[in-house]
Amino acid sequence: MQRLIEQLKRHEGVKTHAYKDHLGYVTVGVGRCLEEGIGVGLSEDEIEYLLLNDIKRCNNELQKAFDWFSELDEVRRDAMINLCFNVGLPRLRGFVKALAAMEAKDYEEAAKEFFDSRWATQVGSRAVEVCAMISTGEYS
Repeated sequence: MQRLIEQLKRHEGVKTHAYKDHLGYVTVGVGRCLEEGIGVGLSEDEIEYLLLNDIKRCNNELQKAFDWFSELDEVRRDAMINLCFNVGLPRLRGFVKALAAMEAKDYEEAAKEFFDSRWATQVGSRAVEVCAMISTGEYS
């Protein structure tokens, strides 16, 4: 099996980001065609695996970035992970007032600051739900 894996990697190439193959089809990894109707796409297990890895990555990034993150209750941690997942840590750091309110445990103010943003207008109901989680500490 190992020799086959090495051969396929050599023949197909190994890409960490989506690319167009020689026929112009969106492909990832080792020749995994994602084009609907042509490629195999991703299985439910693969989607779940990727999602769990992304959640873990966001959680780790937030723990390293903000001392107060680990002190949050589960719902507010989940809200912050959702935000980080959506905008990425670099953009999340731009919510200076909201993050200061989070650190001060002024969750109502933090929710207001997050909601009063271009992000909130872009994502609509997602912002309503995430900001409610921050404000109340409960899933809606």
